[in-house]
Amino acid sequence: MPSPTSYQAARHVARLSFIALALLSGSAALQAQTAAVASTSATGKVIVSGVVPDEATRQAILSKAREVYGERVVDQLGVGNLVAPPNWSQLVQKLITPELKRVNKGQLKVSGNVVELSGDIANEAQSKQLASQMSANLNPTYTVRNGLRVASAGQEVLDAALANRTVEFQPGNAVLTPLGTRTLDELLPVLIQFKGRRFEVIGHTDAQGAAAQNVLLSAERANAVRAYLTSRGIAPELIQTSGAGADRPVAGNDTTEGRARNRRIEFRVMP
Repeated sequence: MPSPTSYQAARHVARLSFIALALLSGSAALQAQTAAVASTSATGKVIVSGVVPDEATRQAILSKAREVYGERVVDQLGVGNLVAPPNWSQLVQKLITPELKRVNKGQLKVSGNVVELSGDIANEAQSKQLASQMSANLNPTYTVRNGLRVASAGQEVLDAALANRTVEFQPGNAVLTPLGTRTLDELLPVLIQFKGRRFEVIGHTDAQGAAAQNVLLSAERANAVRAYLTSRGIAPELIQTSGAGADRPVAGNDTTEGRARNRRIEFRVMP
C-alpha cells in the first residue's frame, strides 16, 4: 500500500471529476467538432464522473452532490478496485458545498489526495476564499490546486455571441470546415467592438488518443483560428493561443455526446 502522502503517485487511485455543467449557460466554449455532431442533453446538468473504490463511496458522493444541485445531477460515477487515502469519501464530500455555485464553467477534480479546481469566478477574493475553505476541510496530506480565473469585463458579451455555435474542423486535423469559418465570420463584429482588447484562443480535445498528440492538435487548431481571424483584419498582437488537450473537459468522455462537447475552441477576454 502507498504511504498517506503518495496516493497521487499510485498507479491506480480513486478519482472523481465533478463537472459543474449547470454553470455553463452562456459559455464561450465552442465545440470544435471533428464531425457534425449535435450536443443537446448536457445543458443545465451537473455531471459527476470518474471511478471510486466502492459502492458506498459512490452513493455517498452522489447523495452530497444532489443535496447541493438537486435533480440536475447526472450520475456517470463508476466503481473499481482502486487505492484511496484514509477517509477519502468523507473528505471529498466536504468539498461539495453550495459555494461551488460561485464558479462558472467549473470543474472540481479529485485524484487521490490531489484536488484541482478550475473555472471562472467573480473576483480574486472569492477565489482565495473558496480554495482556503477546501484546504481547511482536508488534512495536510492533500494538495489543493487553485486554477480559478477572475472573469474579465466583456466576457459575458462574448459568451452571448458564441452561445450554441460551433467552430468545426476536419476530422483529426486543424483545417477549418465551411461551418467553422462561418462561425468565425459571425464572431468578427463582436471582436471588433472590443477595440484593442486582447483575448486568448484555447483549443481543447476529448480524451481519446495520446495525451501529447491531443495537446499538439488543440494548439494547432487554436493557431488555425488565430490565422483566420488575422486574415480577416484582427491585429495578430491581440490574439494569444494555447492548447489544453484533454485536460479541461466540460463533459464526461465516456459518451459520444460528451466527447463532442469537449472538442471545442474557447475564447477568453484577457484583463
